[in-house]
Amino acid sequence: MTIKAFLFASAAALSTASGAVAADAIVAAEPEPLEYVRVCDAFGTGYFYIPGTETCLKIGGYIRFQTDFGRDQSGTSDWNTFTRAQLEFTAKNDTEFGTLTSLVALRTNARNSSGSSANDTFLDQGYFEIAGFRVGMQYSWWDDDLSGETDFIASNETRHNAIRYQYETDAFKAGIAVEELEDSYATKRGEGPNNVGVTGQISGTVGGVSAYLLGGYDTDTEEGAIRAIVYADIGPGQLGVYGAYATGANYYYEESEWTAGAQYELKVNDKFAITPGFQYFGKIALSDNGEGFRGGDAWRAGVTVDYKITDGLKTKLSVQYQDVDNADDEVFGFLRLQRDF
Repeated sequence: MTIKAFLFASAAALSTASGAVAADAIVAAEPEPLEYVRVCDAFGTGYFYIPGTETCLKIGGYIRFQTDFGRDQSGTSDWNTFTRAQLEFTAKNDTEFGTLTSLVALRTNARNSSGSSANDTFLDQGYFEIAGFRVGMQYSWWDDDLSGETDFIASNETRHNAIRYQYETDAFKAGIAVEELEDSYATKRGEGPNNVGVTGQISGTVGGVSAYLLGGYDTDTEEGAIRAIVYADIGPGQLGVYGAYATGANYYYEESEWTAGAQYELKVNDKFAITPGFQYFGKIALSDNGEGFRGGDAWRAGVTVDYKITDGLKTKLSVQYQDVDNADDEVFGFLRLQRDF
């Protein structure tokens, strides 16, 4: 065999061997099964199954841009603008005790006051609920007010760490809650944070009429307040009538000894609503010991305009006038633009 023939034969052998090794090295991997997100329609729209579980999750929230006007907004100005972003995660799954629900709501406020920015991020709500029991950071029933912006029927912060139980049917609800009252009081002297409050509420609906009765007892001041709201569908809108009474200055209501008011939400169409309202406050001045009420009155009247610009985007305008004994009259309100998702 000549040298040339030997080289050709060797090259051919190496090429065949290399091809065989390369063929053996290429092994197609088996495709791994993927679990795609599935829609969960058991608890309403917007929920989906968390992959690998039977828990349904819904993500929502809103972004709000608002300008407040009137009163003293920032020390030197009679108007103030802020932006708020809220993100909410709701999880639900069925258990032998009924639906287990949990909510996490995160809120960030961005403000600019007298040239310096102020931002705060906090847990707005964080609780779980099962078999009528709700435990964690949550809004009190005292936060449930009317659709307009004229009414003022709760004092101080309405969000607490609390334990509550509520029994519900289609037309009736009844519940009781024990709440940690975390903030100092705005009016009565001498109170401090971390007191305990007890609230209870019953409500019912018959036809086009709904009624709510709410009570709150402040264990520190040993005073309490009751509040009632009645709604009635009348004509092209809804009438709301309300009243409250306080035995003395307490965390839940301390603006006056009693108050009464009304509003009418006129639903012009599916996008547009106008809500005029009026409220009267009787005995607004505290007694010398800061417990009872001794005199003076006040009233306020105003209008709230709601307009749905498009799906997920709405605006609200509130203009209020207030007259208080021995004080200057005030005009105040806000203009809000909000995107919900």
